[in-house]
Amino acid sequence: MKKTYIFILLLLITTFMNAQRGVKIGYIDTEYILENLQEYKQVSTRLEEKAKDWKKEIEDRARKIEQKKEALNSERILLTSEMIEEIEEEISFDEEELNEYQQKRFGPRGDLIIQKQQLIQPIQDQIFNAIKELAKSKNYDFIFDKSADIVMLYSDRRYDISDQILRTISRANNRRKLDSRKDKREVENESLIDDSIDVTEVIDDNKNDIEDKEDTKAKSTEPKKKLTVKELLEQRKQKNSNKRKVKD
Repeated sequence: MKKTYIFILLLLITTFMNAQRGVKIGYIDTEYILENLQEYKQVSTRLEEKAKDWKKEIEDRARKIEQKKEALNSERILLTSEMIEEIEEEISFDEEELNEYQQKRFGPRGDLIIQKQQLIQPIQDQIFNAIKELAKSKNYDFIFDKSADIVMLYSDRRYDISDQILRTISRANNRRKLDSRKDKREVENESLIDDSIDVTEVIDDNKNDIEDKEDTKAKSTEPKKKLTVKELLEQRKQKNSNKRKVKD
C-alpha cells in the first residue's frame, strides 16, 4: 500500500511538472526482459537442474523413512516395547533431519533462493545499467517497472521501452565480445612475435655451429709441417728409448 501511495505521489508530481514543461515517461517489464535474455535462460536451466537433484534426494530419504515405518508396523508384535521406542525415535530423528534439509534447500533463506540471487544479480545489473544509459540518451524523466510491486492501473504500450532495453543490453554484450576477441588477437600477436624471436635465436645458433665446424674443417685440411732429418732422427731415438724402458 505504501508503494502505491508513492506511485500516486509521483504521478501528481509528474502532472504538476507537465504543466511547466514536457515530461518523458517510460516503463519496462522486467519479467519480459529476463525471459528474452539468453543469460537468464542459462541461469534458470542450471537452477532447475540443481533443484531437480535436491528434490530427488528428498524423495529418496522420505521413501526410506516410509519403509522404516512399514517395517515397524509389520514387526511390532515381535518387538519389545524398548525396541519399538528406539525405532520410533530413529524415525522421528530422520524426519526432523529431512525437514531441516528441505528448509536448507528450498526454504525462504535456502540455497535455491540464495543461489538464484547470486546468479541473477549480474543480469539485474545489466538491466539497470541499460536503463540508465537509455534514460540519459533519450532524456527520460521517469522509468517504471511494470512487474514490480507498484500497481500500474493502466499503461499505454507506446511507453513500453522493454525492447529498447533488450537492444541496449545486446549491444553492450556484443561490445564485450569484440573487446574479448581483440584482447585474444593481441595475445596471439604477442605470441607470434615471441616465436619469431625464438626462431631468430635458433638460426643464429645454427649459424655459429656451422662456422665452428668450418673452422675445424679448415684446421684439419691445413698442410702438415715437414720435419728435418735431424728431427726425424730425434723422434726415432725417442721411440727406441721408450721401447727399451717398456722391456726393462
